[in-house]
Amino acid sequence: MKRVIFNQKGGVGKSTIVCNLAAISAERGLTTAVIDLDPQGNSSQYLMGEDWQQQETNVARYFEKTLGFKLAESDPADFCVETQFERLWIMPSSMELNDLQSKLEAKHKIYKLRDALDQLLDQVDCIYIDTPPAFNFYTLSALIAADRCLIPFDCDEFSRKALYQLMGNVAETREDHHPDLAIEGIIVNQYQPRSNLPRRMVQDLKDDGLPVFESTISSSVVVKESHEASSPLIHYRPTHKLSLEFEALYDEMNSQ
Repeated sequence: MKRVIFNQKGGVGKSTIVCNLAAISAERGLTTAVIDLDPQGNSSQYLMGEDWQQQETNVARYFEKTLGFKLAESDPADFCVETQFERLWIMPSSMELNDLQSKLEAKHKIYKLRDALDQLLDQVDCIYIDTPPAFNFYTLSALIAADRCLIPFDCDEFSRKALYQLMGNVAETREDHHPDLAIEGIIVNQYQPRSNLPRRMVQDLKDDGLPVFESTISSSVVVKESHEASSPLIHYRPTHKLSLEFEALYDEMNSQ
């Protein structure tokens, strides 16, 4: 299974969701890979710490390889790194992704990530893809490569407006490139159930027939603490409310 976490709006928790779901997957016994396509490298830092930028094995090296003629000889696992967490791999990000984008677009390399991740599934059980907060070459590559799309939503008016545009982009990708791409569900993040506005917004999405997960993720400072510790919640605070919420979300996703 290949899942992409996609939202064109920044600050909605994509990297937090990617890393925590992937960490739970690995903790449940599945060899799991995270692919970090965001040049900011938030997922890379979350799982690897401050030294992630010194890592020479990364996703930019993979994309550079696609610009040559020897990709068929390469194993995509060679561009991954094993994290400190058992069964959890990452293909780290790189700031060089910004410079590579125009070259990759010019060479029409939009399907190369799909081919690499299909090959990587021979060695891992599942893959989670983190994307930039923009609809660009890397985001489109991720949507083409994935089986399912997860959409974070943080209960404000800007997010609601962006959500419908985002779903239009997913529908266009499905029509033009990948007819089997499915929106698995909308993840309500930083949810405050005692506030009227978040409850009303979530209900509006459900009334519109959108696939909103029943499991929600609350807002808590423990998330920032786990970022600083470079340790997903299942390892940092396994009995915390947020850890249990992520586990409930993971179980709901995998019961469908």
